[in-house]
Amino acid sequence: MLAAYIDRFGPPEVIRHGELPDPVPGPTDVLVAVDAVAVNHVDTFVRSGAWRTPVPLPFVVGRDLVGTVVAAGPGAPGFAPGDRVWCNSLGHEGRQGAAAERAVVPVDRLYHLPPGADPLDTVAVAHGAATAHLGLFTHGRLRAGESVVVVGAAGNVGGAAVVLAARAGARVVAVASARDEERCRSLGAAEFVDHRAPDPAARIRAACPSGAGVWLDTAGVNDLPLAVDALARRGRIVLLAGLRTRPALPAGPLYLKEGSVHGFAISHATVPELAEAAAAVGRLTAERALAPRATEMLPLNAAAEAHRRLENGEVHGKMILLVRT
Repeated sequence: MLAAYIDRFGPPEVIRHGELPDPVPGPTDVLVAVDAVAVNHVDTFVRSGAWRTPVPLPFVVGRDLVGTVVAAGPGAPGFAPGDRVWCNSLGHEGRQGAAAERAVVPVDRLYHLPPGADPLDTVAVAHGAATAHLGLFTHGRLRAGESVVVVGAAGNVGGAAVVLAARAGARVVAVASARDEERCRSLGAAEFVDHRAPDPAARIRAACPSGAGVWLDTAGVNDLPLAVDALARRGRIVLLAGLRTRPALPAGPLYLKEGSVHGFAISHATVPELAEAAAAVGRLTAERALAPRATEMLPLNAAAEAHRRLENGEVHGKMILLVRT
């Protein structure tokens, strides 16, 4: 089969495009013919070696796929050849990645594509929306009626977080660039703060005068003094990006508010947590309530280019590698 893979860690140029043996599913696996694969920042972390995880070499890159079941093992009930499916947790913890003509997916990490869901939209939003769901509800414990500040609200994770939080009955304060205000409000934000405006702290406090129950930083800025200042009593800060950030924590104000800081990486999510997030993503994609801001389609042999552009900040939306056209 054709695949985008590495045989050593390094820059985007280490990604090769060529033939690898077809994967062999085990008894609790499902063999999937891959249609398309999304490109995520975490894929670049694994490829470069920045994210330490067991990687069998040669290693197929990529995490998210949409495709069709070819065969299901005897211990993989619920799936049959021809089923349309998606997955967002390959390519780490010893599992081979998604960027190949065929992929083996453990049955408990594979989900049916809901009727009415667009396959390419689903693979484009899967990682970001699942991350947003787990950040808001599993780690942030967001409740209806609370205010939530979403930093980076126009991005892939941030936009999904705005939709999910607003639909859960929270009051969303979106923080992003001024050019993105209309988009953030269309997704469900009640208030908007331009992150480049003078004194953003005062503007955020004005937007949620009772304080934020949850502060979700999807942009990786991780300005903890700003976040702690904005918290309500017993508010929760959830950090899920910014691998190399080293912010100072104002511990005194935090403990006086009985606040907390939670680090969260979806790569460590449990199978039940991922399934819960997948159910939410499936419902919203079927309703067409979740869609990528923009998508760019590239062939599988452009995987190295996609990684390079993502690392250079040249992507505004989502890149999709088309495996079958």
